[in-house]
Amino acid sequence: MQDLPLAVLVATVSSYWIGVGVMIARVRRHTRKVVGLVPEQRLERLMWLVWVPLVVAWVFVPWATLARPGAVPALPDFALREPAFAALRWVAALVAVTALAGTIRCWLRMGSDWRMDVGLDRKTDLITDGLFARVRHPIYAFSILLMLCSVAIVPTTPMMLIAAVHIVLMNFKARNEERHLSAVHGDAYARYLRRTGRFFPRRTAR
Repeated sequence: MQDLPLAVLVATVSSYWIGVGVMIARVRRHTRKVVGLVPEQRLERLMWLVWVPLVVAWVFVPWATLARPGAVPALPDFALREPAFAALRWVAALVAVTALAGTIRCWLRMGSDWRMDVGLDRKTDLITDGLFARVRHPIYAFSILLMLCSVAIVPTTPMMLIAAVHIVLMNFKARNEERHLSAVHGDAYARYLRRTGRFFPRRTAR
């Protein structure tokens, strides 16, 4: 029997990274910049050494679990046979699609200011409206959410390890960007920091 939640996840994660490719091509066409394919900052170049194989693994593990079960550890029996966990996997599949939709909304709002790395050679606009009004890094928040959905649908050791590394990298990257934007935008970014959360909305402004 086809594992439909897993099939939805595979399609969603693949669409996410195809979307990244589309954004790279789109922004490069407008700015003539590589928009982070080769990070300008040394710290991010080091991060890319982990990030690139991590992304490959994130795409491969759900796909191999669906299409080539022998290539990776199989799903545990409880993931398919326990009614409560089966329901959780369906919820996670729907949440994953929602996370992709939210990410696309952010990409469209950023437009030509979108890039994968910290841009040292160009001052981008400070975006503080829409989904950025209460969360500084909604794209990273949606990425973490999509990764957690991946773990819920594929509760295997490789997927859990990928998720753990991914979440750590997201935190490092977000903090690195905040340091850069604080230096570039000064008081405007400091005020933005006080009223927003990194990945979740702040309840009260500081």
